[in-house]
Formats: sequence, structure tokens, C-alpha cells
Amino acid sequence: MVTLKNEFLEATIEERGAQLCALKDLKSGRDLLWEGDPAFWSYHAPVLFPFVGIMNRKEFRYKGMAYPMKQHGFAREMNFRVEQQSETSVTHVLESDAKTRENYPFEFRLAITQTLVKNRLVISWCVENPAAEETLYFSIGAHPAFRVPADETDRKNDCYVYFPGHSSLSYILVDLKEVAADPSKVYTMNLDNGYLKLEDHLFDIDTFIFEGSQIREVSLCGSDKKPYITMYCEGFPYFGLWTKSDAAPFVCLEPWYGRIDDKGFCGELPEKTGILSLKAGDVFQASYEIEIP
Repeated sequence: MVTLKNEFLEATIEERGAQLCALKDLKSGRDLLWEGDPAFWSYHAPVLFPFVGIMNRKEFRYKGMAYPMKQHGFAREMNFRVEQQSETSVTHVLESDAKTRENYPFEFRLAITQTLVKNRLVISWCVENPAAEETLYFSIGAHPAFRVPADETDRKNDCYVYFPGHSSLSYILVDLKEVAADPSKVYTMNLDNGYLKLEDHLFDIDTFIFEGSQIREVSLCGSDKKPYITMYCEGFPYFGLWTKSDAAPFVCLEPWYGRIDDKGFCGELPEKTGILSLKAGDVFQASYEIEIP
């Protein structure tokens, strides 16, 4: 475990997956990150790499070969090494090796830097392709779960997700029978001055998938509609909103580069919706921020 601390926040990051596993507001003393109780969901805030979501038939195809792949890839289960560390920042690194190349035939270097800046935690990703010639194909996403409600005086279904500046959002869903995205059906989420109430059965559909870089800022609010967690994710083409069940006391705010396979997709990896590509020697960088107001 690595602990970062400033006058506003304390963050704890574990070696496995370079996963944020606690985010404490030092003013209130509250840890606003989900505790990872396996009765509901055993993760806290896993990084999704080299894929976001599940692949059709739990495999992907590249140059005529089929490779098995777990949901959300393998990085969240692997141990990263600490490359740099200070009181308020840490960089964890994961690099390809013989084991990763068995089911993912690409060279890569993934660096995750987490830095406290006043009342914000900035999470930065840097993906490098160290190969001499081969193009690297990948997706990457965040999956942090936050406590809802934040206070014992509230109930989950009295809380809100706030999308400032939006009166409505368009989204697609996962076909639960085929466990794949169905982009042929686009739905509209109507908002009340930007607010979505977390009513019972809202997530019976599983995951809301927002495409087209619609989400730049999103907050979780109590019954008073005041934000207690705000995420900034400018530039992310996809965003997921999910919780395990009505009873699960958390909601996940998920900015993604890439998403689950389309329903019926059986093409090669470079044809996958949302896939990123890096030529040999190139670098991809992205970041998002979590603020405790």
C-alpha cells in the first residue's frame, strides 16, 4: 500500500492493479470510496486494460488467431511496481512480459500516476508502445465506485447523479442475453435541471453507456442535491454509469476510451468499436480528476 496525503485528502493505493482503495476527506473524516465488500462488489476503483468490458465469446481475434480474454482485461489483477513516489504523488508501472503475451500478443508499458492537488485526486495514464514494428491495439478505462449514500441520514434512492449543463443525455444499453452492446437502439435520459434521481430499479438495465464525449463533468449528490464527489473527464469518448443492485451502497462513475463489443461483432481487433491504436514508439496519455468539494 502507498498512502498519499495533503491538507485536504488522504488516498491509499494498492500494488494490485495500482488500484485506489481509499479516498478520505480530511475535513469530514469520511472515506468516500467504496470499501470493496465482496457481498456486493470486491473492487474499489480498478483500471480496465487492455480492454473495457467483455469480448464476444470472451475472446478477441487478431491476424486470424483467437485469444481468450477476461472481462475488463488483466491489469486489475496484476501487481504494478512503484516507479516514483512522494508525499502527494505516486507512479505505478506495468509492462508486458512472456505471461501477458500468451493471450495478448503486444508489447506495452502502462504507467498510472495518482497525484493529490488540493482537494482533487488527479489520475493520469500513459500507455507506450515499445515494439520495434508492431502496432499496439488497446482500450483503457476507469471504474471507481463511490459510496451512495455518503451519510447515514440519507437513503440511496433519495440521492442524485448530477450532469451540469444537460437537460437530457443519449445512451445505449447492454443486451443482457448476449452480453454485448446494442448500438442500434439509442435511448434518451431526461434530467431535471441536470439531476438524475437514483430511484429503485433504475439499474435493472445494468449499465448506462454514454457515447460521443457527452460527459465532461459529473457529481454524486445527497438528498440535498449538493455534490460530495465530482469527476472531471474532459475528452473521454465513452462513459459508464453502473451499480450492482438497488441494495449495493455505491455507484460507479466510469470514463472510458473504448467499450464492450457490439452485439454480433466477430471481426478482427482493429475493427472493434472504440479501439485505440499506437504505432511503434508512440505514446497515449489521458487523465481524469476526482474532487471532494
